[in-house]
Amino acid sequence: MFSVREILLLVFLIVLQLILMFLALLDLRGRERVTGPKWLWFLVIVFIGTLGPLAYLVFGRKD
Repeated sequence: MFSVREILLLVFLIVLQLILMFLALLDLRGRERVTGPKWLWFLVIVFIGTLGPLAYLVFGRKD
């Protein structure tokens, strides 16, 4: 089946994705202005896996 090393890598990647999603959603909630509508960024963050939170953190935040 799967080795212990593969399972640990999978768990690490899942935890990393959840942390990225959580941080991106916290940032989205705290910002008054973002590039584009907030509801769209929420959907991108939640439904596009790891790339969604990264895209928001790079392109969506408006300083």
